[in-house]
Amino acid sequence: MENIEAFTVTEITSHIKNVLENTIQPMWIEGEISNFKHHSSGHMYFSLKDENCAINCVFFKQYNSYLRFTPENGMKVLSYGKVTVYEKRGQYQILVNQMKPLGTGELEIAFQQLKRKLEKEGLFSEKYKKEIPEFPSSIGIVTASTGAAIQDIRNVLTRRFPVEICLISTRVQGDRAADEIVEAISKFNELNNVEVLIVGRGGGSLEDLWPFNEEIVARAIFNSKIPVISAVGHEVDFTISDFVADLRAPTPSAAAELVVPDRKAVVERINNLEYTLNSIFSRNIDEYKNSLSEITWRLKQNHPKYILQQYSQQLDELTYLLQNNISLIKDKRIALEKVKSQFYSSFEKLYKNESLRINDLTARLKKRIDRIYRTKHETFIQFVGKLEELNPLKILVRGYAVAKKEGKIISSVLNIKKDDKLNVILSDGNLDCLVEDINEE
Repeated sequence: MENIEAFTVTEITSHIKNVLENTIQPMWIEGEISNFKHHSSGHMYFSLKDENCAINCVFFKQYNSYLRFTPENGMKVLSYGKVTVYEKRGQYQILVNQMKPLGTGELEIAFQQLKRKLEKEGLFSEKYKKEIPEFPSSIGIVTASTGAAIQDIRNVLTRRFPVEICLISTRVQGDRAADEIVEAISKFNELNNVEVLIVGRGGGSLEDLWPFNEEIVARAIFNSKIPVISAVGHEVDFTISDFVADLRAPTPSAAAELVVPDRKAVVERINNLEYTLNSIFSRNIDEYKNSLSEITWRLKQNHPKYILQQYSQQLDELTYLLQNNISLIKDKRIALEKVKSQFYSSFEKLYKNESLRINDLTARLKKRIDRIYRTKHETFIQFVGKLEELNPLKILVRGYAVAKKEGKIISSVLNIKKDDKLNVILSDGNLDCLVEDINEE
């Protein structure tokens, strides 16, 4: 057999690798991402394609960790890398070390991706928003100590409603800013020495404001037990912190105006409330006075003493009437005796003839007097009996008692409850009692 010089697969693959990698310099490649896979190792594998072709790409963790956005299928990007060969499979690929989105900027994509993620998790939901205290006595501020934001906040607070200010100075832009903001929020929650937090900074570019779009800052604000007001940039600037905070202020100065009330308005409000309260008190006092006067009059009209006086007066009138009748009878008897004497002295014969008639009239008169007397006496006894029945002390002598709760007479067990204190009135004194049990039967 003729000797043929041949290369091994490894040799030819290695040769192709050297040729490609040494001949083709690193370059920018434009294409659409497809077959994207973010491996658990942190490496990213995907293809870049256009209308006619596709090429495999690998984006190792040490390079893709600097990305501010997450690549997705269908996203058009610019990828910078060099051509290399994966020898095990004998296929060429692009080893990517930089990536930029086409059209929309990298930060804008990262912003929208994180916003959708946190919104899906519910971090923006109103049900998790904590109430901002109306009159905080101490306010924590997370911002740069040298920035304009802290000066604006202090000026507004001093003018509107001076309160205690606690500042933890942090960077508000740059690589370390997000970590320092998170540490400051955690420190305030650990100390628990303020009632509300203002987290923010003045205006700037999207790049300058980016620490407030970081996921770690958003989660620190959401997990804060202290209510947080986000005050980042100008009125037109929106950050992730604005959506997750308990309250968004368009500027740091606006945050200071939102966190405390206007001192003059509070004083005016207090004066109005005082006037309203005094008016209500005066009106209620007048109404209670009128009610008290009416109740006093009714009580006086129905008081047992007043009723007893009425019956006593009636008894006096009956007694007087009875005495007058007795006097009248006596007068008639005297007159009768006088007529009788005249009859005996002048007309003895007529007296004898009329003696029986006179005796009869006398007997009839006596009976009539007795009947009148008995009738009046029985009426008198009836009035005395009624008077005795109305005597409030008589029922107490028979073993009954009157129970009172807080000065009011109790007429039903429905008006008392267990452990109530009662005052029980007996015929010869009072008892202070404690209710241990109630039986409605």
